[in-house]
Amino acid sequence: MTKKFLTAFGEYFMLMGKGIRRPQKPAVFWRLLLREIHDLGVNSFGLVVFASIFVGAVVAVQMYNNFSASSFPIPQSFVGYATKAVLVLEFSPTIISLILAGKVGSYIASSIGTMRVSEQIDALDIMGVNSANFLILPKIIACVIFNPLLIALSITVGIYGGHLAGVFTGNWTSGEYKAGIQMYMPDLFYYYAFIKTAVFAFIIATVPAYFGYNVKGGSLEVGRASTQAVVWTMVFIIISELILTQMILS
Repeated sequence: MTKKFLTAFGEYFMLMGKGIRRPQKPAVFWRLLLREIHDLGVNSFGLVVFASIFVGAVVAVQMYNNFSASSFPIPQSFVGYATKAVLVLEFSPTIISLILAGKVGSYIASSIGTMRVSEQIDALDIMGVNSANFLILPKIIACVIFNPLLIALSITVGIYGGHLAGVFTGNWTSGEYKAGIQMYMPDLFYYYAFIKTAVFAFIIATVPAYFGYNVKGGSLEVGRASTQAVVWTMVFIIISELILTQMILS
């Protein structure tokens, strides 16, 4: 098991060495990049908004309930601050990235895997095209560029979801909530969130690409590779979060 894991680990880095190179034809690369931004980023817009607005509302209600149950008087404005802190530090960069790992990761693994089993990748190699660079680099750059925008959107929409929760429940006023979200938060927290997001974006783009690129067999194996890609992407996201938290916040 250990030998198999180390072999796969080495193959992953060798594939990234082939993939992360200067594009052979910049004009073709830019067209591919724009297509990947649309497929991997823009198409995830609705899912991110839907998840964030409801989770922001849930987080705000939970903060209110916890503060109300406290034996110490806590101003209602802290509901807004706590909601913002949870969204910035944990929910938006980590949970949304895990959601994107399922949606985007399965798409990347299945699309590249289908090209592998249909011998399209072999055809690219025969024509002298660096297939790893052609297929993987646009996906990496698209994710690293667009995922931070999705996370910023998630934080904004999640905070607004908390505001809506106060409007509908009447547990806190709009003014109290706005005062809370305007409270000072260290800049390090924002740097931490977006550094995490960039690392997670790289993982989301490259781990499924590895599984898809190295799939062997037919359509059944492509489905299995997609499942494995999503699972391992989530595992590496969680592990990297622990490492980054220790490095940045400790």
